[in-house]
Amino acid sequence: MKKKGQKNKDDNNWEEKVVQVKRVTKVVKGGKKLSFRAILVIGNDNGKIGVGIGKATDVIGAVKKGIADAKKHIINIPLTKSYSIPHPIYGRSGAATIILRPSATGSGVIAGGSIRIVLELAGIKNILAKQLGSKNTLNNARATINALKNLRTFSKTAEDRNIETQKLYY
Repeated sequence: MKKKGQKNKDDNNWEEKVVQVKRVTKVVKGGKKLSFRAILVIGNDNGKIGVGIGKATDVIGAVKKGIADAKKHIINIPLTKSYSIPHPIYGRSGAATIILRPSATGSGVIAGGSIRIVLELAGIKNILAKQLGSKNTLNNARATINALKNLRTFSKTAEDRNIETQKLYY
């Protein structure tokens, strides 16, 4: 039980990674307006993960906004004992599609781009991922979050169907 003034274990070990910082311009009446877009991922290496974007006229401001946005969009994911996912799953966002498959213990994170960063910060150690369609960094990160959000455990599936967990195996 948490005492007054005492922090949770999860409160102080959030890890943040900047996936991409991009310079963007907007054409306005007086010329071009320059700003920066930062894509950030935060995770606690224990099944909690969030992706956020921030836009500002300076990089530091964009990163701060991205962290705040990522904290608003945190999801919980189920992990197995071998730090993998319970079952294979697809994720979609825009034109980006990704495939996530559980992998054998010791195989590591086999993924590329923003998918690797999202999976590592979520605490997943053994997984195989493939990105299909778009190579857009933001859409691939969001597709990964979409796939992880749709993961289900045996107990959750049994609870949804109002049956015992043992009956799922037969």
